Amino acid sequence: MVTLRGLRKSGIYPFINIIGLAIGILCFLLISLWVLDELSYDRSHAKRNELYKIMANVPYDGKINTWGAAPPAAYTRMKAFDSRIVNCAITDYGGEHVLNKGNEPITKIGYYASPEFLQMFNFPLESGSIDNVLREPTSIVISSATAKALFGSEDPINKVIRVDNVFDQKVTGVLQDVPANSSLQFDFLLPWSLSLEHVKNSASDWSNYSYNVYVELTKGATEHEVENRIRELPSQNDLTAEKKTFILYPLSKWHLYSNFENGRIVGGLIEYVRLFSIIAIFILIMACINFMNLATARSERRALEVGIRKALGSGKRDLVIQFIGEAVLIATIAFGVAVLLAELILPYYNGLVSKHLSIDYAEKGIWLLALGTILFTGIVSGSYPAFYLSTFRPVQVLKGKVQIGAGATFLRRTLVTIQTGFSIILIIGTIVVNQQVQYVKNRDLGFEKANLLTIKSNPEIDKNYSSIKNELLQLRLAQGVTRSSSPITNIIGYNWLKWPGISEEEKVLALEISTEFDFLKTTGMKLIAGRDFSERFGQNAQEIIVNKAALDLMGLKDPIGAQLELNQGVRKTIVGISENAVTDSPYQRVQPLLITFEKDWSTAVTVRLNQSNDLKGAVSQIVSIFKKYAVAHPVEYSFVDVEFQKKFTEINLIDTLSLLFAGLGIIITGLGLFGLSSFTAEQRTKEIGIRRVMGASTSNVVGLIALDFAKLLGVAFLVSIPFAWWTLQDFLTRYTYRIPIPWWAFPIAGAVCAVFALTIVGMQVFRAARANPVKSLRSE
Repeated sequence: MVTLRGLRKSGIYPFINIIGLAIGILCFLLISLWVLDELSYDRSHAKRNELYKIMANVPYDGKINTWGAAPPAAYTRMKAFDSRIVNCAITDYGGEHVLNKGNEPITKIGYYASPEFLQMFNFPLESGSIDNVLREPTSIVISSATAKALFGSEDPINKVIRVDNVFDQKVTGVLQDVPANSSLQFDFLLPWSLSLEHVKNSASDWSNYSYNVYVELTKGATEHEVENRIRELPSQNDLTAEKKTFILYPLSKWHLYSNFENGRIVGGLIEYVRLFSIIAIFILIMACINFMNLATARSERRALEVGIRKALGSGKRDLVIQFIGEAVLIATIAFGVAVLLAELILPYYNGLVSKHLSIDYAEKGIWLLALGTILFTGIVSGSYPAFYLSTFRPVQVLKGKVQIGAGATFLRRTLVTIQTGFSIILIIGTIVVNQQVQYVKNRDLGFEKANLLTIKSNPEIDKNYSSIKNELLQLRLAQGVTRSSSPITNIIGYNWLKWPGISEEEKVLALEISTEFDFLKTTGMKLIAGRDFSERFGQNAQEIIVNKAALDLMGLKDPIGAQLELNQGVRKTIVGISENAVTDSPYQRVQPLLITFEKDWSTAVTVRLNQSNDLKGAVSQIVSIFKKYAVAHPVEYSFVDVEFQKKFTEINLIDTLSLLFAGLGIIITGLGLFGLSSFTAEQRTKEIGIRRVMGASTSNVVGLIALDFAKLLGVAFLVSIPFAWWTLQDFLTRYTYRIPIPWWAFPIAGAVCAVFALTIVGMQVFRAARANPVKSLRSE
């Protein structure tokens, strides 16, 4: 009751404390929800500590490169290779397939998987037996959501689904929907034995690194020992020139540790998890600093209360408990406010981070997080004011002779300096990240992405491709039409490259896309020399176009007509050189690219639209033409410029979050400066009164005190510069295509912080300077 009564009589200060703490706790909650979700990936698997993916380290281009795949022969060999490997599974890389029941086709993502897959990973079945559902080549296992989409409320077991309008599969099992925090995402599983019909000699193929192979080790088995045992299997069984070795990639690291360098894990998303965790803790501490400063700013007003309570017999321990109790109470109220704000903000925050985060009040961990946050915030923010105020001597207090120690003042100034410095770092970071985003987005892509449409191929489209192309061109709906083995925004093929003059031991791995006629013309990729694949020159599978990056690598002085050697001794003749096009990561240098001619290999049709004022109508007509020739398959299309923007998802998230938390950090810093300026004004009331009586103007007094704060800002700025520089240099090194840190970001950040801070300080001091000096000097 004493605490509540004290808060009620304290005017605006408790409100400011609550708002400051609530903002700090809100930031901490939002970041914690994101961090906890990232850390929760793949934890649903009971055997997560025993499950590994087999990957390959391959030396070429002067370094060790890590491939995230293994040959199918590894699957058959592993099962009996080492007693510590108790199980082994294989899948393809998954992809979209058309599932049809009657005339209701839907597109879903699925894997070809061996029976052991469901035995090793925890994807519980609602219907069917884990040991049997993937045994028969004619079977299919579908998710609960897929079952509802196809069969409604009917029991799907033993029902037939047509896949890709090619083969019929009988439903043998229904899976619970795969959780969002799983690294493996799929809607259905097809039996691996069905895939074998399309992969010749797969059981003994050691050269085709296109599959996922997983192993389960016995409990207690040492990863290092098993890895040493299987390391040399590729070189023992694959006689190609490059010396591949196997490594084990633990399930526990799949999501957060995805970056490899010279054959070793060097980081990944875990770097952002750590970064934002640090930001969350710092923002919470900044809010606690505000509480300390605001509490000590009211110290003289509460000194009389302390003196009276001590005179009546209260000990230091009682006062400490009271003041910390007040802090915990304020922290509890602030936490409640933060939760209400979080519930309001979460829909927008989820859109920002592309997740479905929520506060699960039934989860025990949430209550532990809440209790820990409240106690941490309350005790940390209330401890200094509690111990500081409880040291006041009652005789001095009742005589009005309370002296504020220099040590206490130094601590408060230090805390505010740290707080301000952190705000400056956040502002600089926001500026630099934004500049990096704009730099990459404005990069010359080497092709024209506007008005470029990609339609996913299917057997019907492939069969009727010539008719579709001719109709689109005749109706003047398209300037150009081509097809290729992958979309231009996601080239996934690779091939070994050798050229005249390269040593026999050397090998280079280059990107490869197989295309048809008019690929460069349709995509807008520019020719430096030679020509595009064109019907004028007929079909020739021995022709190849390379980009400038490949030409620079090879150093050929007269490249047109030169002979290149690809994998398995295949020879191609260069007929064209294209400008570099950004088809992979926009943050990295353009890789050597091989554009080969392959008439019958297609996953995407690319259409260059004619200029039109009715883009929506033009797309509708194009889709209707595709539908006319592809009756049994849904026509799926996307704009290339939209797909390209998806490459910026991660850095856009960092850019937006840094802006958001920088803004909130500045607000918290502003409240902290409000507290310290209030304290300063209160402490120097008599000095201000004397200066006013002696003829000092209000602006003189404001300038004098503001100068003290300007010194703190200067120190904060100087301290924050090297830390910000080091942190941002480390951040930018992950991008090969990057900006230098702009020097002007530092003075701008300092100026923004200075204007904001000095405005707050000036307003507080101005109010004190405008007060009647007679009141402050009455006791003198």
